[in-house]
Amino acid sequence: MKHFAASAMIALLVIGLPLPGTAQVDPASVPEIKRSRLQLYLTAREAHDIYSREPARTLFLDVRTRAEAMYVGMPSDADALVPYVEHQELMTDWDDRRGMYQLMANSDFLTEAETRLKQKGLTKTDRVILICRSGDRSAHAADLLANAGYTRVYSVVDGFEGDTAKDGPKAGQRVVNGWKNAGLPWSYKLDKARMYFPR
Repeated sequence: MKHFAASAMIALLVIGLPLPGTAQVDPASVPEIKRSRLQLYLTAREAHDIYSREPARTLFLDVRTRAEAMYVGMPSDADALVPYVEHQELMTDWDDRRGMYQLMANSDFLTEAETRLKQKGLTKTDRVILICRSGDRSAHAADLLANAGYTRVYSVVDGFEGDTAKDGPKAGQRVVNGWKNAGLPWSYKLDKARMYFPR
């Protein structure tokens, strides 16, 4: 019986499924804006647990902007910051729908992700975990990677800062869930080797 259990655990690791005790988010529970084509989702805690167990077999990318990493902090586990979108250099255009300075697609995203993948000795069939502020950009970034041939891209649905409270004294604040609110390791101190620099 012990041999069977050990063989089953090894099989789970080989095909890349989470180990028992690490539940994945049910795709049906994910809001439309946070859905990705591959429908692979993790909570921040699940992402941390998986990466803690298998850092050499997982690429963990923070896909937020450089400003977010600098001013809000970054997960200590992340292998690199690879922005999916970035603010314009001079921030002169306004996005009325989002109520913020306009973001532009980062044309280096795919190249930078592949560079980071190769640095770890991984391939497009290995596990990639993406985290953004609250789970929508990471889902879009996951789609971009899936379109480029990546097969196991997980989006962290609650992101680094989490979702906003709908009511109560903290309504509108990002206090519901997410990496920071779960007490997972993060820091304002950034490692230059893990940062993104435009090509």
